[in-house]
Amino acid sequence: MIGKFALSATAAVALVFAASAVQAKEWHFTAKLDGASESPATTSKGTGEAKLSFDDATKKLKYEVDYKGLSGDVVAAHFHGPAEKGANGGVELPLTAGPSPIKGEATLDDAKIADLTGGKWYVNLHTKDNPAGEIRGQVEPKK
Repeated sequence: MIGKFALSATAAVALVFAASAVQAKEWHFTAKLDGASESPATTSKGTGEAKLSFDDATKKLKYEVDYKGLSGDVVAAHFHGPAEKGANGGVELPLTAGPSPIKGEATLDDAKIADLTGGKWYVNLHTKDNPAGEIRGQVEPKK
């Protein structure tokens, strides 16, 4: 009897781990950045694209932000939210300002995960000439 119970318990534990692995999901997002998406809009000729991947099992976000044509060097960069497209929000995650591409990763808490996966984050790049933001893009699921 004990042998059967031990086997059943082992099988149950294996099944739980297998189900957890199947439920884990990697999310992919993009954002197209331009001056028209700023709020208020800028006349910047700069453009950019952000690519994000998020693993919900580890809560790890990886990102890369490519940009070109800005009025000057990026002096600050952030993911902002929670905010609908066109609305402004606070800083959710600061990025290291620097030359293109800006790359990094972070572990997110549950509130940030909900905002990110709910479409309520945007990327904002700030320059000396546009301290409130020169180009911006809403983070959306990759199609």
